[in-house]
Amino acid sequence: SPTLPPKVVVAMSGGVDSSLAAALLKEQGYEVIGVMMRLWAEVAAGEGSSNKCCSLEAVNDARRVADLLDIPFYLINVEQPFKQRVVDFTVAGYLAGQTPNPCVQCNRHIRFDYLFDYALSLGADYLATGHYARVRRKAEGAMQKAECGMQNAEGGVQRDPAEKAVAHRNRAEFELLKGVDEAKDQSYVLYVLTQRRLARLLFPVGWYTKTLARQMAAERGLPVASRHDSQDLCFLADGDYRRFLRDWAPAQAILPGPIVDSSGRRLGQHSGLPFYTIGQRKGLGIAAGQPLYVWRLEPADNAVVVGPASELGRGELTASQVNWIAGYPPSGPTPAAVKIRYRARPAPALVTPLPDGRVHVQCADPLRDVTPGQSAVFYDDEVCLGGGIIE
Repeated sequence: SPTLPPKVVVAMSGGVDSSLAAALLKEQGYEVIGVMMRLWAEVAAGEGSSNKCCSLEAVNDARRVADLLDIPFYLINVEQPFKQRVVDFTVAGYLAGQTPNPCVQCNRHIRFDYLFDYALSLGADYLATGHYARVRRKAEGAMQKAECGMQNAEGGVQRDPAEKAVAHRNRAEFELLKGVDEAKDQSYVLYVLTQRRLARLLFPVGWYTKTLARQMAAERGLPVASRHDSQDLCFLADGDYRRFLRDWAPAQAILPGPIVDSSGRRLGQHSGLPFYTIGQRKGLGIAAGQPLYVWRLEPADNAVVVGPASELGRGELTASQVNWIAGYPPSGPTPAAVKIRYRARPAPALVTPLPDGRVHVQCADPLRDVTPGQSAVFYDDEVCLGGGIIE
């Protein structure tokens, strides 16, 4: 009997990237199924509101693309898992004095867990998304060479720690790479992926720039080629996270408190700890002889600590909930480039695994906005090594 084409579920959002991903995979001979997740959205002012990632307009756009490509399209309800895993997590993070990243949490528990398993339940060989990232499978010869190198290192041959760490990473079969378009690269929010996931993931648009992706979508007649990208948190009705927290945090969870300098001198009063983040300058409501920035948040004292820009830099950090994409940590301190925010520039650092599964990061130069709750993600050039949540 003839060999059946591989089956792939494409996570569709009604946007240009996921739509182009579906079109490219259809052209390459895959059996493509489009799936869109209906995510939780708050009810504001007595009316229902839709999640920006699955608004009625987005659903209709995704269906139009699926019809054009002649592929099946399913809309599945993921509201409760999303509410529990992403929305409640975000609220709890802010109340704990952190600045959480809901996109990382969604990728960890919803897109590449819940949806991943759903795709496999449909008999799919792969799950594809429109992320700007790439998956590379290592050549068998290179893997054997890396295995031999590790055996030599473990057998007592003296090697540079950095070389040993690279050899350790090279034992993994799959690598997560940055997208070709550096400005649109999304590997930062994908560091939670594992070898099992990468073996069945496809990122077709990661090999193109955003400009070229729009051009390719237009050439294929996709009706979403010029649709704007969404930038706000998808589950907010109005884009205002402070208003969202007031409405959805437990009563009396957000209270005013002191704004103090690093010596403890009171300078003013804040309106609630969750409304501030590291590096913030505007909206402090205090007068001083020089610009002041939020230096850190102190949940135990419900205090916002501020200081001049010179006090913002931190030369080291620790991170927990660490995921190493290779499947295991490096065997020792590893030179890497670290990103502490999605839009931050990678900075040279030494990443040291700790016995409890966390990591210590020693930066070559102080980084200005090291923020608890955000992710520290580690790179070796274009290869994403992994990352964790900044403590």
